[in-house]
Amino acid sequence: MALSHSAGRLREIIEKAIDDHVITRSEMDLIISSVTEDGHIDPQEQALLEQLQDMIENKSVRVIAG
Repeated sequence: MALSHSAGRLREIIEKAIDDHVITRSEMDLIISSVTEDGHIDPQEQALLEQLQDMIENKSVRVIAG
């Protein structure tokens, strides 16, 4: 199954966070607006959000100001 447009953007942001080991508050806001822009969180987006949340919880990705 192909990624939706918003899931593709979400994946880019999350992959950047993985590479950098940090995610800014601005990127978090961008994620939220990207996911909610169509009024529906599809299964791909949900999986990506869960992956990011797990990485934040286990501290492999830190949330920083910015």
